[in-house]
Amino acid sequence: MMAPTGDPSKRNSRARSALRATIEYLERGADRVFGPNLNPFAHLGALGFFLFWIVAVSGIYLFIFFDTGVVDAYDSVEAITHAQWFAGGVMRSFHRYASDLMVVVLVVHVAREFALDRYRGARWFSWITGVPIIWMLYASGITGYWLVWDKLAQYVAIVSSELLDWLPIFGEPIARNFLAPGSLSDRFFTLLVFMHIAIPLILLFIMWVHILRISRPKVNPPRALAIIVLLGLVVVSLWKPALSQGPADLSKVPNGVGLDWFYLPLYPLVDLWSRGAVWALLGGFTLMLIILPWLPPFRRARPAVVDLAYCNGCARCVEDCPYEAVRLVPRTDGRPFDQQVQVNASLCVSCGVCVGACPSSTPFRRTTDLKTGIDLPDLPLQTLRERTEEAAAGLSGQERVLIFACAHGAGSGRRQGTVEVPCVAMVPPSLIDYAISRNLADGVVVAGCAERACYNRLGVAWSEQRFARQRNPYLRARVPRERLATIWASPTEKGRFAHELAAFASAVASLPPSQRSPEAPPEDAAVEATAADDTPEELVP
Repeated sequence: MMAPTGDPSKRNSRARSALRATIEYLERGADRVFGPNLNPFAHLGALGFFLFWIVAVSGIYLFIFFDTGVVDAYDSVEAITHAQWFAGGVMRSFHRYASDLMVVVLVVHVAREFALDRYRGARWFSWITGVPIIWMLYASGITGYWLVWDKLAQYVAIVSSELLDWLPIFGEPIARNFLAPGSLSDRFFTLLVFMHIAIPLILLFIMWVHILRISRPKVNPPRALAIIVLLGLVVVSLWKPALSQGPADLSKVPNGVGLDWFYLPLYPLVDLWSRGAVWALLGGFTLMLIILPWLPPFRRARPAVVDLAYCNGCARCVEDCPYEAVRLVPRTDGRPFDQQVQVNASLCVSCGVCVGACPSSTPFRRTTDLKTGIDLPDLPLQTLRERTEEAAAGLSGQERVLIFACAHGAGSGRRQGTVEVPCVAMVPPSLIDYAISRNLADGVVVAGCAERACYNRLGVAWSEQRFARQRNPYLRARVPRERLATIWASPTEKGRFAHELAAFASAVASLPPSQRSPEAPPEDAAVEATAADDTPEELVP
């Protein structure tokens, strides 16, 4: 069986294991409430974009009625909150709580990607571009609190300026602007408004860059989940409206202010630590996030390679690659096709999804060396067929169930009759047909990651669509569906996996014996040669 890709030390990380167990416990609870398709944990990135637009739209509404100025700012916010509470007051609370929820989504998203080990190797780009998103989000929220110009805003302004004064940026200390009446001008609030508009625009740009290397990124959550989030925000806004904490008074030091612990958790530390220590904490945390993808060094599997003799440029691997690591380029070998496939090694995570998508990845072809248009050097298709035959040879009795298991799911591990792969979408449907039609097994289980947390993003979706004959390459209609089962379970759900596997094995044992034996003569050669899909004749040896 193939060993899981990546650094083995990650499996021994107690911190990551504990974090993953905690997150998956919460995910399973959310599964029971929302179902796998609407599980919020499966749509954190999309929820982040959705909440951004909620904050942006509500912010535009508030800006229409907001007046800049030392005196006018607070009064205009109060008018918005109370004079038109039915719209402006709710919209202000909507703006506040959507911003807080965006922080929650970001923190959980970062923790989840770390726990699932989806931040190293070719995934480093998305992780690194996520670091400035954190800074921009907090900068946007903090400047928003300044604009209210209540006691909390005064406290935030004083502490923020003291922190900034520690850095050698400004020629004169800016903190003193908030210590005496008359030291502020209306232009200061004009500058704050500009910053509060410019920073979110920069944030949106970085969010776009963040998903550049991802194929089919989710930027919109399912409609039902979006409605649930909207209704939840409305309920919270009505139940506990966001209110000001009294007007700012530069003649007094603000005391006893209520903090927004989502955006201002470090501000109390300024009273306990030195400003340099706070900056050291922020800088150290940022540096840790930046270098984390290379700690410990990541042992990458070799990227996919293309064999032009078996590639007709059909673009199926291009369409199915989760990371846009495969693309089409003009043909170079003179064969009668317009295009060929090219792999970007820096983007390839060696998941093998492209192998499962290739029409020439059929094990029925009778050649000395089984070749395909695109293959993994560390687990070529021929080796996969050999391991399938070896695993099947060890099966006996009335419950001969062959398992194709994702290395990142509950089915991984050295179990009899198991063939481990980097992703179940690497297994071409023709290999399942091969195992059943050749009587290598009485039933086949495809065991992948949990639906909500597919390690390679699209492995579960593509496999389900191929088996349902909704996506090429199709599972042939001649394959008895009662002899095929899919189990989508995370590594912490081994109990559920074992239960579903036992139930399927029992069901297979009750089926009539297969009508074919391993020694039976092959069917018509043309049928065998293209048993999985529509492999072009010119590519079949």
